[in-house]
Amino acid sequence: MNKTFLLVLACFSLMITGCAQNDYVVTIKTKYGDMVAILYDETPKHKENFIKLASEGYYDSLLFHRVIQGFMIQGGDPDSRKASAGQPLGNGGPGYTIPPEFNAKLFHERGALAAARLGDAMNPKKESSGSQFYIVQGRLHTREQLLIDQQKYGQALQRFFQNADNKVYFDSVNAFFQARDEQGYNAFMQRLRPVVEEQLGISVEREVDPRAVEVYTTVGGTPQLDGEYTVFGKVIAGLEVIDEIASQPRGPADRPVEDVRMTVVVEKMSRKAIEKKYGYQYPN
Repeated sequence: MNKTFLLVLACFSLMITGCAQNDYVVTIKTKYGDMVAILYDETPKHKENFIKLASEGYYDSLLFHRVIQGFMIQGGDPDSRKASAGQPLGNGGPGYTIPPEFNAKLFHERGALAAARLGDAMNPKKESSGSQFYIVQGRLHTREQLLIDQQKYGQALQRFFQNADNKVYFDSVNAFFQARDEQGYNAFMQRLRPVVEEQLGISVEREVDPRAVEVYTTVGGTPQLDGEYTVFGKVIAGLEVIDEIASQPRGPADRPVEDVRMTVVVEKMSRKAIEKKYGYQYPN
């Protein structure tokens, strides 16, 4: 085979490999600090769309218009750019939606970047907003909490409490509610579960991906959102900024009383440089 051809082929292969090793780093700048995120290749439509909008300056000066401590911070509504104090937000967008790109490997862990969307009643296909996104704060969960099918357990409790002989258990649950003792309530419900299962002859456990159990018991997050909203990225630096924004005083509709604006910058960088600079390890 011609040596010149082989040399050109080798150079071409090197170029292709080099390109494949590049990625995008997204920096979301706020007055509380910067959050640095990577976007997943497994969600190409969301990744391409976010890079396009950010590169055009679409997100610059928009608000994090909805924040909930222990849950998430949400932004990306173009109506928030010039919104007056107290103005309801959350319905704006670029005029299109994105088909969902659910991936069982991508969890709503702490720092997850995910697409907001309208509810199922108005959006049965679960299509994502064209611009609105949220970043997960979440919380730690116990293994027991993750393995219990909460909907099934709730239905079982209704049947259980219909039995007059179980009134003593109902009274205990009500006492925790009256005292607003969430910790005591959760502990009691865990102890009550085997009693309910034995009496009704059922099991309220469910199968959960072991990787999800590991993530939610060590890193934390919001597992109830998995499979319902598209996760398309992850904050790899500046997680403390999420906590700061989530803790801000809120007004109606969970909008921060004091505006929290963003500027989003996209930078192309080699994956090796990303790993070295931010300590993020790409999966093999």
